[in-house]
Amino acid sequence: MSANVFSNTSVMLGRSVRHVTRSIDTIITVTITPIALLLLFRYVFGGAIQTGTGNYVNYLMPGILLIAIASGIAYTAYRLYTDMQSGIFERFHSMPIARSSVLWGHVLTSLVSNALSLLIIIGVGLIMGFRTSAGILAWLAVAGILGFFTLALTWVAVIPGLLASTPDGASAFSYPLIFLPFISSAFVPTQTMPGPVRAFAENQPVTSIVNSVRALFAEQPVGNDIWIALAWCAGVLVVGYLFAMRAYRRKIA
Repeated sequence: MSANVFSNTSVMLGRSVRHVTRSIDTIITVTITPIALLLLFRYVFGGAIQTGTGNYVNYLMPGILLIAIASGIAYTAYRLYTDMQSGIFERFHSMPIARSSVLWGHVLTSLVSNALSLLIIIGVGLIMGFRTSAGILAWLAVAGILGFFTLALTWVAVIPGLLASTPDGASAFSYPLIFLPFISSAFVPTQTMPGPVRAFAENQPVTSIVNSVRALFAEQPVGNDIWIALAWCAGVLVVGYLFAMRAYRRKIA
């Protein structure tokens, strides 16, 4: 049975990835906002922001990558919504395939498309002066954290993709997620924020993830931030998965 699930999922993954590659403007659209923010904060606001680091692009990069992920998962919700409205799900369910493979195809496609977007943004960052002393293990750790974060948010995206009644409703849930890095350590140190804002910033998931990725890029100790980041991602993943599967079972019942 498990072999059948893996086989079916690989077919669904190939189908979704082909849709993405045939519409490459989707990946370009996802990268435009993060790159624009990178340019804005680097060349407009950067001179007025004191972070205690010599290279503000290095400070910015982790937060920009998280914004790109939050933008990218909106398209996962939209693609899922489109499939639901087109009736293709009913056609798949009439075939002898594992039902969970239909969702997993979309989820894994989100990992692939977001990885491509992040590579493009890192490439632009390198042109703008982003530098890192991270070795292979540090890069693998960064990739693992970002992949875990993407997986967690993707399962959250599945919920509106299944339940939304309009295309805008399917993707609108990502707007608060895109805004969340602005109230974190992504652009400025949390020490500069007023008390209540600082308390929120220091106790939300983005700050611990940003701090962990930033430390890994700089080859510095990550401390407890990485465990907090992984705990947040695991919690969001479990909750998102459970609610998504519940919504899916209701849809196909």
